[in-house]
Amino acid sequence: MQSTTHPPKALKGAILSITTYLVLSVLKVVFGYLYNSEAVLADGFNNTTDIIASIAVYIGIRIAALPRDAEHKYGHAKMETLAALVASLIMVAVGVFVLLNSIATLIGGEYVEPNPLAAVVAFVSALVMFGVYAYNSRLAKQTRSLALKAAAKDNLADAMISIGATLGVLFAYFKLPWMDTVLAVLIAGMIIRTAIQIFLDATHQLSDGFPPDLVDSYEETIQHFDAVKEVREIKGRHLGNHVMLDVTIAVEGSLTVEEAHDLCDDIERELDEHHAVDTVHIHIEPV
Repeated sequence: MQSTTHPPKALKGAILSITTYLVLSVLKVVFGYLYNSEAVLADGFNNTTDIIASIAVYIGIRIAALPRDAEHKYGHAKMETLAALVASLIMVAVGVFVLLNSIATLIGGEYVEPNPLAAVVAFVSALVMFGVYAYNSRLAKQTRSLALKAAAKDNLADAMISIGATLGVLFAYFKLPWMDTVLAVLIAGMIIRTAIQIFLDATHQLSDGFPPDLVDSYEETIQHFDAVKEVREIKGRHLGNHVMLDVTIAVEGSLTVEEAHDLCDDIERELDEHHAVDTVHIHIEPV
């Protein structure tokens, strides 16, 4: 069955992320230095790597949309998952960099009180990223793009990180300058945590992991057909933003080839309409 998704549409979200991160990273790095804010500066460095990660997502979505060829009979859909994997590794590298720098500052005990204006920069950045997250999250659901879903998670994490940076500057303003650096450590932890979650999701799908609860829901749908006497096996896998199923069902041996073929078509149509399953391979056995 043909896919109902539109991968190129997901590119809008990737382009929005790249553009937003490009602007915000420059602003936060500049103002972080000017206003002496470790947290805002850490947030800005995080955004610079988000640019690279978003470019990886963009490339992954572009390649995933390519048609099948002689060497890729199943298409290029897994490139979306690979893009999410690359993005997670980049995020881990930045998180570790920010963490080590912040810990060094804590150990050294050299704190500089940040300018309160840094809080304004961080807060405005948080509002912008919440907006980007809402857009990309909605678009990821519409297109079923796994790479864009990972990007949306990154957007949300960045919004929360900017909120943390805002609080860090405010704490410093109330004569607690060390809190700015402490929050920079927490920001680094959030970056690493989000990256690990994305990494685990990507590797789970690349190793053909599939949620058992989805398999159960597919089986329930198939068993609603009277002609299906038994669902003997269902195997599912993700190909990027596509779902592929291998199903074995038992039917009465008296069914004609045409009747069995029509039954398979009906099952495929039902799975596509109710569960957005792109491709179903059905093997029929007699009871």
